[in-house]
Amino acid sequence: MAAPNLSRREQILRTAAVLFARHGYHGVSIAELGAAVGISGPALYRHFPGKEALLAELLVDISERLLAGGRERAGGEPAAVLAALVDFQLAFALREPELIVVQDRDLDNLSAEDRRRVRRVQRTYVEIWVDTLRRLHPHLGVDEARVAAHGAFGLLNSTPHSGSRSSPDEVAGLLRRMALEALSTL
Repeated sequence: MAAPNLSRREQILRTAAVLFARHGYHGVSIAELGAAVGISGPALYRHFPGKEALLAELLVDISERLLAGGRERAGGEPAAVLAALVDFQLAFALREPELIVVQDRDLDNLSAEDRRRVRRVQRTYVEIWVDTLRRLHPHLGVDEARVAAHGAFGLLNSTPHSGSRSSPDEVAGLLRRMALEALSTL
């Protein structure tokens, strides 16, 4: 019995991410979201207390998934960890570009508590990159490594905005090479 609810919930989350990316959080009504998943707007309240809770779940979930993936890849030889982190972040950016757009544009629509939670998880993920970069480049200070990590995120997360007509594999290969080259020569 729970599986249909989970499946519907996941469908709602995925559809919300696409619609929020396309129209913005304030540009999507509960009725429009419900219609997009084949239910009435009020029926969404069986799954989420409101639109803000839905946005919070999207952004908290992706932040926690990125952190878990970063932790899974950390701890080995720094160059290999860096390559694994780049590949992981790039796979996310190519697979779920709408979440990048929603994060960039709609984070401020969260409650202060949810926004703090997302930022705390994101900072922890960034610190995995910072630690890896400092192990690879011992001369780097913490601030320099943090700037480099954020620069890599900017590059890798640019895929939703690239407008490229190249194949996803070509885009991924180019971005991977660029990120690794930049981060390996600091």
